[in-house]
Amino acid sequence: MAFALAGIRFPTAQTARLSSRSGLEGKRRTGASFSLLSRKKRFAGIILTGSSCDTDPTSTTVAASDSVLVPGAESDDLSSSTDMISDTEAASSNLQVSQETTGLMTEESEAGQTSISSEFICEESMDEDVEGAVSSQAIKRIMDVQEKPRFVPPPGTGQRIYEIDPSLNGYRGHLDYRYDQYKKMRETIDQYEGGLDAFSRGYEKFGFQRSANGITYREWAPGAKWATLIGDFNNWNPNADVMTRKEYGVWEVFLPNNADGSPPIPHGSRVKIRMDTPSGIKDSIPAWIKFSVQAPGEIPYNGIYYDPPEEEKYVFQHAQPKAPKSLRIYESHVGMSSPEPKINTYASFRDDVLPRIQRLGYNAVQIMAIQEHSYYGSFGYHVTNFFAPSSRFGTPDELKSLIDRAHELGLLVLMDIVHSHASNNVLDGLNQFDGTDSHYFHSGSRGHHWMWDSRLFNYGSCKISIIQCEMGWWLEEYKFDGFRFDGVTSMMYTHHGLAVGFTGSYNEYFGYATDMDAMVYLMLVNDMIHGLYPEAVAIGEDVSGMPTFCIPVQDGGVGFDYRLHMAIPDKWIEIMKLKDEDWKMGDIVHTLTNRRWLEKCVAYAESHDQALVGDKTIAFWLMDKDMYDFMALDLPSTPRIDRGIALHKMIRLITMGLGGEGYLNFMGNEFGHPEWIDFPRGDQRLPNGKVIPGNNYSYDKCRRRFDLGDADYLRYRGMQEFDQAMQHLEEEYGFMTSDHQYISRKDERDKIIVFERGDMVFVFNFHWTNSYFDYRVGCLKLGKYKLQIQLI
Repeated sequence: MAFALAGIRFPTAQTARLSSRSGLEGKRRTGASFSLLSRKKRFAGIILTGSSCDTDPTSTTVAASDSVLVPGAESDDLSSSTDMISDTEAASSNLQVSQETTGLMTEESEAGQTSISSEFICEESMDEDVEGAVSSQAIKRIMDVQEKPRFVPPPGTGQRIYEIDPSLNGYRGHLDYRYDQYKKMRETIDQYEGGLDAFSRGYEKFGFQRSANGITYREWAPGAKWATLIGDFNNWNPNADVMTRKEYGVWEVFLPNNADGSPPIPHGSRVKIRMDTPSGIKDSIPAWIKFSVQAPGEIPYNGIYYDPPEEEKYVFQHAQPKAPKSLRIYESHVGMSSPEPKINTYASFRDDVLPRIQRLGYNAVQIMAIQEHSYYGSFGYHVTNFFAPSSRFGTPDELKSLIDRAHELGLLVLMDIVHSHASNNVLDGLNQFDGTDSHYFHSGSRGHHWMWDSRLFNYGSCKISIIQCEMGWWLEEYKFDGFRFDGVTSMMYTHHGLAVGFTGSYNEYFGYATDMDAMVYLMLVNDMIHGLYPEAVAIGEDVSGMPTFCIPVQDGGVGFDYRLHMAIPDKWIEIMKLKDEDWKMGDIVHTLTNRRWLEKCVAYAESHDQALVGDKTIAFWLMDKDMYDFMALDLPSTPRIDRGIALHKMIRLITMGLGGEGYLNFMGNEFGHPEWIDFPRGDQRLPNGKVIPGNNYSYDKCRRRFDLGDADYLRYRGMQEFDQAMQHLEEEYGFMTSDHQYISRKDERDKIIVFERGDMVFVFNFHWTNSYFDYRVGCLKLGKYKLQIQLI
């Protein structure tokens, strides 16, 4: 197997002259090798040499809560080429805010019943003797608020996209219409909602709001004919706290403090809203609930009023780190992060996994399944409660402690957020919340994702602000440093990217299949994130290659910082199914470098998708069942193991070296975690009578065997050390974000790939039998190059 790149230049590459010509006259010997060289002013460098007969995985040198709040229940302690056919007729979309929903976020309430805004608290508190007026926790929160910018710049002209990519001029009709709709929505929000800042803080108005006099509960349910708040606090009496219907379908009730001054709803008690709806009487978890749990022996979740005493609230101690220039992401899942077959906790992840991530050299942790989801096996993608962190892993304050610890270690914390769809659940989700099919979602077939069995949001309505407000909640309350948006391709197209093969023709992006409402929604979301939280990172999962995806909104783009380069893992799986001699160097290089100019990508060889049951990780594709018997260093290896370990290292390094401006790895894959991920599940009977066997609700394959990567007697250890060396190498040289990127060789005969990135020279030999010495490699700069890492 081999790759090579000859004379291909990245769009941002500077003109380079090779100090020596690459040649084919190098002497040949048996074996395969891979090399990477780097050069700095001090003539430091790196060469990586990989052999298909590697038997020494250690040869690489490396720099080196207590309770869930349910009565009686307890928890454990965490540019492409384009078809220039003109298509100026853009898909029309109605983004007018209906009179019914306009003003939802600015409705005034009774005096004394609305929680005071953060800005108001700052002004009032700082006018007094702060030390005597407020607690130290409150002072810290006040200072945090003062440091936050509260201004979203006005829309720009949206025209720079045509300078960046002149090919877009043929689609001005579509793109200018898109930007006009975005500006109209901004104007509407500014006029009726007080701006994006106020609009993003709906969580300070809806749901449960504590004031000095009591608690106000508000909910938007225009389809309901009657509503009442029930829970442990009023013995579930539906006549005790009947709600009043206000304007725009908002329901409200005020509960005064108890006679002794205590809050009317105790912290940790269960709450629900009962409504008389077009679908009948139903009890639902409040849509803006901040915590929900599943009681032992019950199926539906219960909403929990979460408002611990001031002295019990977690107070952040560490500043959020600034976003690094090179993003190296460790994708993780709290529940399956233990070596033991169990659901892990926020606390254990904080204490055991975060230090590991830092030691490995990653600078960001991306956490999946934070939003509450009733079905564990959904991997967190069937969200039921959008403001509630998953109670399986602990309490909200334990999650805050985890994030604060990550910040102490210098790690960004990114949340895998789901706005592409929502759970189908009616009792503990948003589906048919007010008894109608179109409350938060499209009605009819457009509101249902047939493949995911979930509901699809109506992004063209102001009512969708509930999920836009959610982002402000996670950024403000929990100090997340950004988001990885799941399923953005599904959002951007009415066909959701299903059964569609994107070829790169611009007609595929700017036509009637584009969901204009969703595009404008994404622009508003990124506008809000980057305006109010300038250091926050926004990553979008898009497989289509939508142009302008990572161009700032001010310039006419969608506004993401990074796109996940999803074509790379698919290409590696495709290649690994071939014989060694059929690997095409040019094909690999093209996939790794096929990204749009000035639009950053996060590259990855594999993520959680490839680790799920039904698929295989790279390590399992390469080594298969030999991993069970031949990974011990004191036992003989096999050719399959030797080949697999070498290629596992090379695939990951060339992906980091060529694939993008950021890099991602799913936890455990850094050391070639064996087998797959299989969440606990029972047998499933399909409507046609067919039964899909379960795994007897086993957690055996829903964990991460970190002990394998740490064991010095196993070959996994060498694979982990190599990945660690990769991360520290990139930290030192910053090659992923260098302007200098040049591919000098992609040799299909020798199976050699040579490229420069920054001060580094990478040399890969993917030949299955041949190694080379005295092989001439062209370099931009004269000087001495030093071998840093060698894979032999």
